[in-house]
Amino acid sequence: MPTLSSPTPTKSGGAQGRRRSLFIPSKTSSPSFSLSTQYQQSISPFSSCPETKRILEYSVAFQPRSISKAPFKVLDAPELQDDFYLNLVDWSYSNVLGVGLGSCVYLWDAQNSRVTKLCDLKDPTQNTVTCVNWNPKGNLAAIGTNKGVVQIWDVRAEKKIRELRGHDSRVGAIAWSAQDLLTTGSRDRNIFFRDIRLPSTDSITDKLHSHRQEVCGLKWASAPSNDNLLASGGNDNKLLIWDRAMLSKPLHTLVEHTAAVKAIAWSPYKAGLLASGGGTADQKIRFWNTSASPREATGGGTADSLSNVNTNSQVCNIAWSRSEDEIVSTHGFSQNQVVVWKVSATGQDALAPQLHTLATLTGHTMRVLYLAVSPDNENIVTGAGDETLRFWSVFGKKKKSDISGSWMENGPLVR
Repeated sequence: MPTLSSPTPTKSGGAQGRRRSLFIPSKTSSPSFSLSTQYQQSISPFSSCPETKRILEYSVAFQPRSISKAPFKVLDAPELQDDFYLNLVDWSYSNVLGVGLGSCVYLWDAQNSRVTKLCDLKDPTQNTVTCVNWNPKGNLAAIGTNKGVVQIWDVRAEKKIRELRGHDSRVGAIAWSAQDLLTTGSRDRNIFFRDIRLPSTDSITDKLHSHRQEVCGLKWASAPSNDNLLASGGNDNKLLIWDRAMLSKPLHTLVEHTAAVKAIAWSPYKAGLLASGGGTADQKIRFWNTSASPREATGGGTADSLSNVNTNSQVCNIAWSRSEDEIVSTHGFSQNQVVVWKVSATGQDALAPQLHTLATLTGHTMRVLYLAVSPDNENIVTGAGDETLRFWSVFGKKKKSDISGSWMENGPLVR
């Protein structure tokens, strides 16, 4: 039976031999990465050039900080699957980490380090977990399964309250809207909208059929974006934007990626700004202005492609900091790295986000397929096929109201 536990160090610091107590922070010294001269621009204070002025304002506002390159916790996670299309790790608003290991879902309470087994699908159905996702309040967990059934669990009561059928194959992507509307994506290529207040047989309110291969990414927008917008990514290399008010066809159909799109993140600062990442044959993080007016095209409109960066690795996940203009991405083939990026726009196009590497974190020996951000926004957890979970402190503590002089103050994205 799999369970979460601390890795067992060898004499050289490996993961075999004597086991440590659960969730004891590593005593290994943590090397740090400090920004030095990357953003220290030599600019004349007498220059009146608008572009120079904007770069100067950005440089003054940006304060270099250290990012530890060592995780502060490392846990064994037996049977954590090495499958790009699954989403097995999520961190709730109530500060509880949910992890799918084989046929089981385990919970770790970050406040008291208590670990509990929420459920085991093995008996009697011989099923496995393919997705774990929390609702916005953090009291309900949606669990996708290999057989296409979605279970809803009341975590406080440790009780299954709903079992939702309809998909013909595994459910690897789940997303809750701000209104607790449940959205599920499957290998059967369908996306279902579900109202869990309705009886199970009537819970599906809408069905979307535009993907031609497995759906592996789903993200609802939140403020300042229109929270009726849903982004879906698939193994057909498409990124689709849906408006809940008009589901007959996608609002935007984005086909620039050349590999599966699992990594999706909406900006918490710019209305309509979306980031996405492509798989092994693509390796790019792209930024989109979904506020652009849809232009007629086959299957829907096309949003403005603002910019892109080649990461030289499969992009598995993207998450946006809620307190800094930064993102974190996790990667697979071939570098298995975690990268923290500064988001800025200092080029000729003030609306086009540019990425600058703040830190590259290594340690996983296989693809970093899973990522979740803590509710206080300071820490992340990453999971990989090497069957470990690693906890990193990556984001700063500044409040959003403290951010000044950055490109985010340019107002809404309008072209």
